[in-house]
Amino acid sequence: MSKYHNFMQRSLSRREMLDICKGGFGSLAFMSLFGGLPLLGCERPKNNAASNLYLGPHYLPKAKNVIFLYMDGGVSQVDSFDPKPRLAKENGEDPRKKFKVDATQFDNVGKILKSPWEFTQYGNSGIPISELFPHIATCADDLAVIRSMTSNFPEHTNANYFLHTGSGIQGRPSMGSWMTYGLGSENKNIPGYVVLDGGLVPPGGLDNFKNGFLPASYQASIFKSGPEPVANIVPKEDGANLQEQKLDFIKQMDQSLISKMGEEDAVESAISNYELAYKMQTSIPELTEFKSESEATKKLYGLDSDDPHKKGYASQCLLARRLVERGVRFVELTCPNISGFDRWDQHSNLKNGHERNAHAVDQPIAGLLKDLKSRGLLEETLVVWTGEFGRTPFAQGANGRDHNPSAFSMWMAGAGIKGGTIFGKTDEYGYRVVENPVTIHDLHATIMHLLGINHEQLTFRFGGRDMRLTDVHGHIIKDVLA
Repeated sequence: MSKYHNFMQRSLSRREMLDICKGGFGSLAFMSLFGGLPLLGCERPKNNAASNLYLGPHYLPKAKNVIFLYMDGGVSQVDSFDPKPRLAKENGEDPRKKFKVDATQFDNVGKILKSPWEFTQYGNSGIPISELFPHIATCADDLAVIRSMTSNFPEHTNANYFLHTGSGIQGRPSMGSWMTYGLGSENKNIPGYVVLDGGLVPPGGLDNFKNGFLPASYQASIFKSGPEPVANIVPKEDGANLQEQKLDFIKQMDQSLISKMGEEDAVESAISNYELAYKMQTSIPELTEFKSESEATKKLYGLDSDDPHKKGYASQCLLARRLVERGVRFVELTCPNISGFDRWDQHSNLKNGHERNAHAVDQPIAGLLKDLKSRGLLEETLVVWTGEFGRTPFAQGANGRDHNPSAFSMWMAGAGIKGGTIFGKTDEYGYRVVENPVTIHDLHATIMHLLGINHEQLTFRFGGRDMRLTDVHGHIIKDVLA
C-alpha cells in the first residue's frame, strides 16, 4: 500500500507534497513549451458546449502562421498575372461584338483595352508576370498563381465581407478570428490576430476584422502606423505601482460582477483584454522598434525609399515578419493611403493608379518573401496575396477598368505551397473562368487545411446550427499544394 494512502486524512509535509507532485510540475513545464496546446498528433479535444472552445489542429499542419496581403480595391488580372495577347490585337474594338458583356457596376462600357504593361516569364517555372511587379517577379518560383478566382459579389463592401468572412453579409467572424479560435496563439503577450493598418480601412469597415458570433477575444487587434501603433501602449500612470493598483481594483470589481452574473463572454473577454493589454505594454514597444534589424534587411524591404508610401508599406511587411517570428497566428496588411488614387480601384487613370500602388507594395512584398525564406520562416508561414475581385478587359469610359467578379488572379507562397505553379484558366480576354474555377470558400478551405484545420469540422453553435467559415461549401485546392 502506498505510504501516501492516508494523505486525505492528515496534513502533508512539504517534502511529501513535492514528491507527489513532481511529475505534474514537469508536465506543466513541458506543456508551456507548446503554448499550452495539445501536442501535434494527439486527439483533438471535442467542442465544449459551454465555452465553444477548440484547441489545436486536427492533423499535422504545414503552416503555423498566415500573412494576408490584402490588395484593397481589386487588382486587374490582365495587367498583373494573367497576360492576354488578344487584348492587344483587338485593342479599341467594341467588346459587345466579341462576347457577351455582363452588367457592370457603373454601366459605362468602353472599348477593349490592352494592358499598358509588358509581361515577361520569370524563374525556372517561366511564370509570366507584368512589369508592374519587377521585384515580386524575382520570387516567381516560390509563387502558386491562381488565375481562376471568382467572387459572388461585384461591389466592394459585400465582396470584402465575402473575402474576409466567407459571407457577403455584415456581422460574420473574419477568417483571422476563425484561425485563432481554432488554434489559439503561440504568444501570450501579443494578440493572435493582428491587422496592420496602412491608412485605408476597406469598404465595409472594421467589420471585416471582427469576431462576429465568436467570443470577443478573437477579434483583430488593429495596429496603426507610427510610433504608437496601439493606443495607450505607453503607460500614462506615474509609476508602475499605481497602474498595478488600478488593475487589482478592476480585477476585484470584475470578479464581483462575475460572481453575480455567472459566466458571461463579454465580461470574461474584457478581463482577458485588460490582462493582454498590460502584457502588450512591455512587448509591443520592442516589437515595433527596428533598431535590432540590420541596414541590409531594412534596405531589402525598401525602408530606405524616398517614397513615403513604399516606406510605410515596407514597415508593415517587416513588422509582419517580426509578428509571425513571435508566434502571432494571423497577420493582415492593408494598403497604403496614396493621395489621389483610390486603392487599386482604378475606374479611370488605370496606368498611373496601378503603377503608384504597385510601386508602393512590390519591393516590400518581395523583401518579405526573401527575408522569410532566408530565416527558414517561409517553410512555416503561408503568404496570401489577393484583392476582393478582378477587373474588366474592356475600358470603363476611356482609360479605366470596372469591377469583374467573374475572374481574377491571386497567389500564395510559403508553407505547403508548390512554388512555380499556375492553376486555372480564363478565356482569351481574361473575362471569365473557363478551367478550374476557384471560389472564396475554396481559398478559405485551403488556408485552413495548411494550418492543420479541417474546415468542415471547425464549427461554432450559433442560431441553432453549427456555423463554419466555409458554410456548406469549400474544396481544398490540391493542385497548388506541395
